[in-house]
Amino acid sequence: MCHDHDSRPPAPPRSGDVAERGVLTLTSADGTDFSAAYAAPAVPAGTGVVLLPDVRGLHPFYVALAEQFARAGLPTVAIDWFGRTAGVAEDGVRDADFEWQPHVAAATPEGMEADIAAGLTYLRERAGADLPVVTVGFCLGGSLSWRQSRGDLDLAGCVGFYGKPSVVGDAASRAHLPTVMLIAGADRATPVEEQLALAETMRNAGADVDAVVYDGAPHSFFDRSFAEWDEACRDAWEHVLALTDRVAAGR
Repeated sequence: MCHDHDSRPPAPPRSGDVAERGVLTLTSADGTDFSAAYAAPAVPAGTGVVLLPDVRGLHPFYVALAEQFARAGLPTVAIDWFGRTAGVAEDGVRDADFEWQPHVAAATPEGMEADIAAGLTYLRERAGADLPVVTVGFCLGGSLSWRQSRGDLDLAGCVGFYGKPSVVGDAASRAHLPTVMLIAGADRATPVEEQLALAETMRNAGADVDAVVYDGAPHSFFDRSFAEWDEACRDAWEHVLALTDRVAAGR
């Protein structure tokens, strides 16, 4: 488990009003319905975010995180991975009793990337057809976000927290989008050395990779329950927002 079901994300270093928030159902290109959460800032947006959850799909942490991104000025859609095997989540959000393991085992990169594409389409329908968009993912979603660095989708950049290089696979050798890797120094799921080796592979392929290791931080440190990692969480926000600001400026 990545973090407690009732955990909530840390606040961003800049904050404004949220104009809209809510849970909805999206449809992937293959006809699959899946849950999503959308939040929009009250100010004009320069960059949007498709938020990619961990293994438990769209649970309350990611609904709250979508709002935090909106507070930072970034319209955001957070998606659920499991419409194909678990159906649309009751009330749109996965609860604490959701047995995610068989659904993760049944998920495919192709299906999940089709859902990312549907989230991207919805975000641009709501926030502007020309909106540059980055993916921001955690754990399983972090791996899939790094995988998008190969540029098959119309994205401007990729951010991943504590992902697995094995999920990125040979996409790393085609990476060319700017990428942020936020690495837990005490991650028991994936050795730091493997993530740094992935960063080097992506750089050699042509991607501008910002890889940051938070010494001693556990997997899922970006969680309010780890109060001792407040500084790491603030710094992680700064790296994410540096990329979204750069994308908004067209650099």
